[in-house]
Amino acid sequence: MTIITSLQNPRVKNVVRLNGRRQRDQQGLTLVEGTREAMQALQSGVVPIEAYVCPEVMGGGDTEILLKKLDLLAAAGQTALCEVTTAVFEKIAYRGESGGILLVIPTQTSTLVDLRLSETPFVLVIDGAEKPGNVGAILRTADGAGIDALLLAGGQSERTDLNNPNVIRASLGASFTVPVVAASTEEIIAWLRERGIMIVATTPAAAEYYTAIDLTGPVAVVMGSEAFGLGPEWLEAADQRVVIPMAGAMDSLNLSVATGLLLYEVVRQRAALAQSS
Repeated sequence: MTIITSLQNPRVKNVVRLNGRRQRDQQGLTLVEGTREAMQALQSGVVPIEAYVCPEVMGGGDTEILLKKLDLLAAAGQTALCEVTTAVFEKIAYRGESGGILLVIPTQTSTLVDLRLSETPFVLVIDGAEKPGNVGAILRTADGAGIDALLLAGGQSERTDLNNPNVIRASLGASFTVPVVAASTEEIIAWLRERGIMIVATTPAAAEYYTAIDLTGPVAVVMGSEAFGLGPEWLEAADQRVVIPMAGAMDSLNLSVATGLLLYEVVRQRAALAQSS
């Protein structure tokens, strides 16, 4: 294990640079911080390029198990394992309560061709997601609902940085358990059509409540950004348009909350169908 005490160490400087998207894109690397998130990454088969541990702030959870896994990867020459001081860790960490563990991992990239669907596909599409925290929160909910994949429409634009450390943090590691693909709207619509997956678009202008339609078959729930809603391409392509009823002065919910309602309505309907058959 390498011991690092200097804030000017080249490795330390590069980790700090990886907080910027340009460097992440150029180097093909991103950061995972926190015991729970790091454990989920390793359990999902991710092999870190580097791992930084700070004994002074470590403790709790699966820390001991995680360290054993990192020791094995280091012994096999797959991961550079570094012990750092509190001062160094404070420099490279992007949040306070992180368990004293930070990983540098290859960025995760998948395409629509890579996706493997269940017998009754259950897909979520986000059109123009704006905030990394929202994407991370949605991933956590998507993992709980058991979806097959999250598709971010519009490609890897400034609004859909899949490898932003804040996405990983907000997802609590679900970014490693839910397949995620960024692609153009046209590509995603064509991919859904080829597989006979019903497109359900959410919009305040719809007449039907989301609870009123049959969601037990192959389905893609499509959600728009909080600022702009769904683009016209999605509204035109939709097999069903649905609305979440709003009894107050507001016309919409937070994106992650609204997404949770739709996903768990699919879960509810499918569970009810399974119980009745």
